[in-house]
Amino acid sequence: MNVNLLQRCWRHVVTHPKWALRWWLPTAALAAIEQSVAGAERQHGGEIRVALEASLSLQNIFAGLTSRQRARQIFAELEVWNTDARNGVLLYVCWADRAVEIIADRGLNAAVSEAEWAEVCTQMQEACSAGRYQQGICNAVQLIGQLMARQYPVPDINELTDRPALL
Repeated sequence: MNVNLLQRCWRHVVTHPKWALRWWLPTAALAAIEQSVAGAERQHGGEIRVALEASLSLQNIFAGLTSRQRARQIFAELEVWNTDARNGVLLYVCWADRAVEIIADRGLNAAVSEAEWAEVCTQMQEACSAGRYQQGICNAVQLIGQLMARQYPVPDINELTDRPALL
């Protein structure tokens, strides 16, 4: 077994899902993130979902599941793809992997470059590395909203919940 796999396993084992997310993001922070999503969506016709996961199961880690692959699973499970205009975006965070992933539906992905999505992730990771978790996530939501407004400038009905998913 390689050292990187052992280190990854250790991070996921010690990042216990039952309390870890509440440690970094208490109830007030989750409410602020929800308000940030709602505010951003009033500026455009897209849908933003935030999914926060403390750690993955050891079974998933040994199977080689990456954070990107997990984000795609969550995109499907939360039905972010199920919007009329195919304009949903998932902001996925895996704390144990220190990973931020953005998965955008077909209607939006072609209009936003990989570099633009990567910049959102980088800014969020920098804020979280400094311990500013709520601010980092809320800022990322606002940046995603700005990117979405270019493609979908007219606000529409809210098709997905604004509440962050705690996995």
